[in-house]
Amino acid sequence: MGAGKSAVGRQLGRLLHLDFMDTDDEIEARTGVDIPFIFEKEGEEGFRKREARVIDELTRKEGIVLATGGGAVVNVENRSHLGARGFVIYLYTSVEQQLARTNRGRARPLLENGDRRQILTDLMDYRDPLYREIADLTVDTDGRKVKVVANEILDRL
Repeated sequence: MGAGKSAVGRQLGRLLHLDFMDTDDEIEARTGVDIPFIFEKEGEEGFRKREARVIDELTRKEGIVLATGGGAVVNVENRSHLGARGFVIYLYTSVEQQLARTNRGRARPLLENGDRRQILTDLMDYRDPLYREIADLTVDTDGRKVKVVANEILDRL
């Protein structure tokens, strides 16, 4: 969360001349409502089911750059589809940087109830090993601009 997946993905798509897709945007387009509304009505479990269907479908496409939601990696099938069907780039971001980046912009349903630092720390503790398990490339995004991160990825590809 707050790693810059969408912004970096969009920039990387431009650099590679590939279509960019974002699972959250796709879910919103298909449902006609935003992610916080889905969380409110269906809970995280309902959202994750929708997300898994979209990831299964989009990972079958070729010639795209795909950004997933931060929690997509929790689902074992998502990890399998992402790892087997694509080149996975993990944009690592410290909890400090996540706090700064998620303090502005769009709504973050998982951060609404409780201590944001503790929630992000718990999510990092759980998700980081899962990301590293499937990542073909890990890039640190702390304190770095989108173009710099995208160019580093391009160089390392």
